[in-house]
Amino acid sequence: MRKRLLVLMTLFWWCAGGAHLAAQDLAAVRAPELDGPSLPASTNKDTTDADAQAAPTGGKLAEIIDRIVKREHELMAAFDLYSPIIETYIQEMKPDKQLGLVPKTDVYLLGQADFHGRLRVHSMTESGKSGSLVWSFVPAGFLQMIFVDRGGFDKAHYRFEYRRREFLGDVRCFVFDVSAAPKVRGARFMGTVWVEDQDFTIVRINGRYSPATHFSLKTIEDEYYLHFDSWRTNVRSGLWMPSYVYSQKLARPSFLGNPSFKSATHLWGYNPKTSSREEELNRLLVESANPVKEEAAQHDRSPLGAEREWRHEAENNVLDLLEHDGLLAPQGEVDKVLNTIVNNLEVTNNLDGQIDLHCRVLLTTNLEMFSIGSTIVLSRGLLDVVPDEATLAAMLAHEMADAMLPKPYQDQYGFNDLVRLPPTEVLRRLSFREEKTDTAANGAKAMELLKKSPYAANLGTAGLFVRQLQSQSKQLKRLISPQLGNQAFFASQLLQSAPALEPNNKDQIAALPLGSRVKIDPWNAGVSLMKTKPFTRLSVRDKMPFEVTPLLPYLTRYAEPPTAQENSKSPAGRGQ
Repeated sequence: MRKRLLVLMTLFWWCAGGAHLAAQDLAAVRAPELDGPSLPASTNKDTTDADAQAAPTGGKLAEIIDRIVKREHELMAAFDLYSPIIETYIQEMKPDKQLGLVPKTDVYLLGQADFHGRLRVHSMTESGKSGSLVWSFVPAGFLQMIFVDRGGFDKAHYRFEYRRREFLGDVRCFVFDVSAAPKVRGARFMGTVWVEDQDFTIVRINGRYSPATHFSLKTIEDEYYLHFDSWRTNVRSGLWMPSYVYSQKLARPSFLGNPSFKSATHLWGYNPKTSSREEELNRLLVESANPVKEEAAQHDRSPLGAEREWRHEAENNVLDLLEHDGLLAPQGEVDKVLNTIVNNLEVTNNLDGQIDLHCRVLLTTNLEMFSIGSTIVLSRGLLDVVPDEATLAAMLAHEMADAMLPKPYQDQYGFNDLVRLPPTEVLRRLSFREEKTDTAANGAKAMELLKKSPYAANLGTAGLFVRQLQSQSKQLKRLISPQLGNQAFFASQLLQSAPALEPNNKDQIAALPLGSRVKIDPWNAGVSLMKTKPFTRLSVRDKMPFEVTPLLPYLTRYAEPPTAQENSKSPAGRGQ
């Protein structure tokens, strides 16, 4: 059946026009892990409106602080059960007369968190430069930012000062300033924590760690510590897991170097969703007593048919591996947005019925795209920064052209043993980069697809995106370096229709900041579209193409999905 052309603009795209830097040992804020395999939920659910209006004092305040401390220790013990992926993308900033601060260089860190004993991050990427001759970024330092104090968070080491009540999204919180108690030695946290008022779990941590050793020069002392804003998400009833950390150190240049940094850390994949093929094992299949037989059964495979089925098997093996290891988002609403654009390209080029392409989302920040079999994969970072649907269509058209070319080297993944890889080896062992000889041909084919599509009249914005990316390619080497596939900028033909790049024109938006489009469910690694309020840009400093910016998550409490019995009782679940 011929696919239907969907030319309506997809809602999502157009509603928006390290801790330690040096080799300091984290053991200063580390203690042996607490026993306890689970995180019990508090039974205190009776906070009243009257209680909410009054500031806690005396014994009530002391009781709240005791529960906060107890709850944090329970949560730290629960972390031992999980090994989420932790990704940190860092931009070193430099001053610019017109734009304020702009990226100077960047660093990318990706690994698996390990909470057993000393904090560790098992790298999933090839090691590269991550600092300077005198200091380097420590991945475990950014992991440390999900804690207030992993080794000594109690009333003996800290003072708690009640400030106010405040809502973070839908979650009502107590707000406390936290600082080291007098005469306490060692590196300690100093800042503010937000505590949800039902189970007394810390859901936001904002501040910094004070150095264990006090230098005579404050500029040197500050060199090793970043300010950070750390958030937790309610992933299950009574369970709040770290999901996002924004950190920075912004300072004016000095004779000591005094670098400025901004970074975004994401954690996800605490409980990755099993693949759809595994779920099929749990389904109850009822066979008919008189099975239906095809009148003209064709059980044998032609050589071409067998070849295509083998390639499909290789495709499934790769997708299952990437999803199982938390690198590929499970199928969801973002895929549907991308599939709609691909469908538009197929229909207007009379390709519907000839190919059956579909899209998936790679969860990493790197700007990259690739195809495996009939699947087109775009990274979360790339989806974040494209300014409009036409630019996204240009990226997808290139990978459509690539997907239509057989790739014999990918056929090897039909052997299951080749995809039995530990998470730390996946990005090192797999590659889906297009051949250099195919790059020009794919670009020409992509332009052919675009010129016949609904996006033909708007390709100037796609060319402008390419210009912006090329203008910052030297400063953002890690961002534009793909882990598995192809770089995002391509097809010099796009530049011919693109206007000149105007960095000082606040109304010309060539690319968006990172974090503009997609958010991650930290529990199952699912992705969804952000629903943001549009803002008017007041100056060119508000454009921030490809830059790291702080995110302020809208916190909600986890709601258990309705059971099948509850669905059957609801009006929507009743049969007609």
